[in-house]
Amino acid sequence: MYWYEDEVQRLEKERAELTYSPSTLFYGSSSIRLWQTLQEDMKEYRPVNLGFGGSTLASCVWFFERIVAPYNPDSLVVYAGDNDLGDGRNPEEVFLFFLQFVARTKERYGDQLPCYFVSLKPSPSRNNLLESFKYTNRLIETEVLRQHHNWKFINVFDQMLDIYGRPLGGYFDSDGLHMNRRGYELWTKIMRANISLASQAGADT
Repeated sequence: MYWYEDEVQRLEKERAELTYSPSTLFYGSSSIRLWQTLQEDMKEYRPVNLGFGGSTLASCVWFFERIVAPYNPDSLVVYAGDNDLGDGRNPEEVFLFFLQFVARTKERYGDQLPCYFVSLKPSPSRNNLLESFKYTNRLIETEVLRQHHNWKFINVFDQMLDIYGRPLGGYFDSDGLHMNRRGYELWTKIMRANISLASQAGADT
């Protein structure tokens, strides 16, 4: 995991320089890191962007203690797993990484912290993996519904498909992998509808 070290050190440095106490941690891969308007889009949630480029769900587990654990948030939002499948992992492996991540959050914060897993998105550049993405999402959503009362699965996948079930290219940059402004506008709408403000006692202070 040494190849992430520069990114992890950047996040540690940014934490040391923060001038506010974040309420909502947004953690995960470049879909989080490149959300340049996160502060404005989700301002009432008092967010902090903890995304690091190219990260996998496995690496999010690996660096949990350094990146997430130092914070005392009111809620946690995570998007990762996309790159695991892109790197050749199978859905069952990604599911196991999710279970490890849940265990880390429970160990650090107990089982009362509201946590949100954002479904893997259907990227045009990874259309060949679409069925694997669907299956991974289904595994994780089923586990969340069955076992973890403080977790919620946020489905962005379905709204990023056209009527034929193909990824909508209009939400993505020219690389077909990273989202454009329209993509983040959609995510903002979906997340606002799913992430509770009830626990955000300090959001407007």
